[in-house]
Amino acid sequence: MMRYLIISDIHGSFDAIKKIENIINENEIDKIICLGDVLYHGPRNDLPKDYSPKKVVVALKKYLEKIIFIKGNCDAEVDEMVLERKFSKRKKIHLFKKDFILTHGHHLSRFDIDETIKKGTIVLYGHYHVFDISIIDGVTYVNIGSTSIPKDGIPQYAIMDEKRIIVYNLDNGEIIGKLDF
Repeated sequence: MMRYLIISDIHGSFDAIKKIENIINENEIDKIICLGDVLYHGPRNDLPKDYSPKKVVVALKKYLEKIIFIKGNCDAEVDEMVLERKFSKRKKIHLFKKDFILTHGHHLSRFDIDETIKKGTIVLYGHYHVFDISIIDGVTYVNIGSTSIPKDGIPQYAIMDEKRIIVYNLDNGEIIGKLDF
């Protein structure tokens, strides 16, 4: 069974990446979806715990062949250069007989729904730093929260397989929420 790790809003936190590496090693992860804001903390955020973009680059390079990078509002061309990967602004993928759209989320608004997204699609996004699952006009929106600077105080990540997406607390592994397919 294929397993996807979903992370977002790392913002250069080496502390978060060390925990993510443990999760990768303990859970037989096949692919990683990184929903943006990888290295830089941005002008609106405080520095995350153990802020060290260089160390984050070294850690992520071990998994480059597994990672799909989505470009966030804090990601720049230099991030793509040091990680030796192009980041997609938005990516459509078909997994587990479902259509997914991967996006950072800074272009999404609940009040300005993208009419081109067909019903039944699952949109995975970050940006807002808070876990949420919403179904609007037949489209499921899943914000997995922030791996390093969560607004609700709980750093998060998700694991997805053919049956569900489960969002976990990065610090203690407790389940925060899930979406069954």
